[in-house]
Amino acid sequence: MINSFSKYLVEEDRAVYFAFGRMNPPTIGHGKLLDVLAAKAGRNPYKLFLSQSQDSKDNPLAYSDKIKFVRKMFPKHARNVMINKKIRNPFDALTALYDEGYRKVVMVAGSDRVTEYDLRLNKYNGKQAGHGFYNFQDSIKIVSAGQRDPDAEGADGASGTKQRKFAADNNFTSFSQGLPVTMNTKDARAVFNAVRKGMGLKEEKLFKNHIQLDPVSNIRESYIRDNVFELGEEVLLNRKDGVIGTIQYLGANYLVVESKGERWRCWLDDVSKLSPNALVESKSMYANTPDWGTPASTKKAKKVTPGETAEGKKPGLWDNIHARRKKGLPPKKPGEEGYPKTLNIEQNEMDRARDIIAKDKQQASDMISREREKDKIKHDRILDRARRARVLRQNSSAKP
Repeated sequence: MINSFSKYLVEEDRAVYFAFGRMNPPTIGHGKLLDVLAAKAGRNPYKLFLSQSQDSKDNPLAYSDKIKFVRKMFPKHARNVMINKKIRNPFDALTALYDEGYRKVVMVAGSDRVTEYDLRLNKYNGKQAGHGFYNFQDSIKIVSAGQRDPDAEGADGASGTKQRKFAADNNFTSFSQGLPVTMNTKDARAVFNAVRKGMGLKEEKLFKNHIQLDPVSNIRESYIRDNVFELGEEVLLNRKDGVIGTIQYLGANYLVVESKGERWRCWLDDVSKLSPNALVESKSMYANTPDWGTPASTKKAKKVTPGETAEGKKPGLWDNIHARRKKGLPPKKPGEEGYPKTLNIEQNEMDRARDIIAKDKQQASDMISREREKDKIKHDRILDRARRARVLRQNSSAKP
């Protein structure tokens, strides 16, 4: 639309500042661009034009949505965000500004594109082309909005590429950090879902803050992440005097290990991977141990079992029973001549058995106490993180 003649005379002598960008999606970094544009314009008018390209990979937001979100994010610049479906590139923007009566123009762009715009835009200054005609005085000036570090924190490192990646990964927490504080949680979710929808992804309805918990156990973290142990692997049982066993089952935080017919449920720190030296030592330690279930192992077990016949001791009740059974005779009854009065269980053996039982009970009690203490600490940590997450949600939802 052509301005009135009086306004045309005024605008002919004034310079207009403008910027052109994709902003798909807009971020806090684009807010910095608008602030620079307004600062360089001073009392001169400034305008922002947006591209209309749309695709599922690099431009998920539709033109109308993008205009709406930019004006919402940066309300102090909202009046200067132009909506004109005829302007699709910087050449169209220059033609429109020239038709409005401006004869001096300055473009604000990123430092990496200053040279490109200077060459391309001034090439058609004063020439008729497919985009139309413009002829600005003293050529078209291109100034830098500053250099941006994509790896920096905050506005300097924010980019549409990162935001699209966060949306694709369904990482709303990181996505929301790339938006200005003028966007409340509801507005941020709207932008997030609009980007996901434009990328052909399902809109998210359940938003949860991701809290990174400290690892409960480095051993368990490594066990789950690196597959430290494998089924059938031989390991050293630390609490069984160097016994070597074979892994029969891999649990969430424990192993089932078998050795010579016996099975143990072991915590991850109760076993160790075998080194070549440990294997040699263990084999030498158990070189004289007979295989389980053989007559030799039965004979050895009888020697250490209370109630079995040992050299230098009188026969006991069980000896009497077994001997008479072999002869086909019934065992003697109490009171009959020759009935034994002892089970060959000496007092010191009974005391030793009681000590072992008491020791096992104490170890079990200590283990339960340790596990309860660990569970209490873990529970307290979870509550602390939950309270912190609730406070963060309340803060993020509060209006500035």
